Amino acid sequence: MREGIHPAYGPVVFRDRAANYAFLTRSTMMSEKTIEWEDGNTYPVVDVEISDVSHPFYTGTARVLDTAGRVERFERRYGKKG
Repeated sequence: MREGIHPAYGPVVFRDRAANYAFLTRSTMMSEKTIEWEDGNTYPVVDVEISDVSHPFYTGTARVLDTAGRVERFERRYGKKG
């Protein structure tokens, strides 16, 4: 890779404050805030609003909409073609 054109890539902690969950990974994102991690080192921390721990799709708490009722109502209103 060419020098000077790529952003810095290093360890960063992403923290989901809603679920009280954090994980250490590598990223080009940086932050002024830091956190002391389990290994005793200090890393920049990026707060996120949602992660796989708190997202309804991954937690199984997603609501299923009544799509069949909507289709039937549309067909009654505008007629079924065919």
